[in-house]
Amino acid sequence: MAYTSTNFPTKKALKEAVARGDKITVFQPGGMFPDPNPNGTCYLEGPHYPKPHTWYAQATLVDGYVTKVK
Repeated sequence: MAYTSTNFPTKKALKEAVARGDKITVFQPGGMFPDPNPNGTCYLEGPHYPKPHTWYAQATLVDGYVTKVK
């Protein structure tokens, strides 16, 4: 699981940002695992720790940016 560069409170807010064309990147916190492939599918969770995760999403990355959210 990875986080988005912006700490979105809901998946709906993430989807709206992607629809607007915002440049959203992802990262793997803690450095234990490598960052997701810059092209392909990754799985996201939010909001960021220490808040409890209340949403999960599958995202498509193109050149390191989120282009689609399911």
